[in-house]
Amino acid sequence: VQLQASGGGLVQPGGSLRLSCAASGRTFSSYSMAWFRQAPGKEREFVAAISRSGGVTIYADSVKGRFTISRGNAENTVYLQMSSLKPDDTAVYYCAGRVGLVGRPRDDYDDWGQGTQVTVSS
Repeated sequence: VQLQASGGGLVQPGGSLRLSCAASGRTFSSYSMAWFRQAPGKEREFVAAISRSGGVTIYADSVKGRFTISRGNAENTVYLQMSSLKPDDTAVYYCAGRVGLVGRPRDDYDDWGQGTQVTVSS
C-alpha cells in the first residue's frame, strides 16, 4: 500500500493538531497501521498503532492520554489527533502499515509514508 501523510505544521505548546495518512489500494482494511516519529539526531520511535478493524489501539507511554489514533476504512485513511502538545513532540511523523497484527516494532512495518513535520514552539 502507498501512504501519504499530511497535516503537520507549527503549533504552540498546549495546542492541538491532527495528522492524516491516506492509503492507496483496495486492501487498506487488511493493514494494521501505525505512526512513528523521528526527532533530529534521534532514532525513529513508535507513537501509536491501530488494528485492522480499529478495535485495538496501542500507544507509547510518552503520548498516552494526549494522542488518539483512529482510522476510517471506507476513506482509506488513518488519523493521529494530537493534543496538549509539548516541545518534545517536535519531530517528523511517519505513518506505516503492515499486513497482520498490530504491534510496536518498527521493523514489523513494510510500507511507509514520506513523513510530515510537526514543530511545537512558542
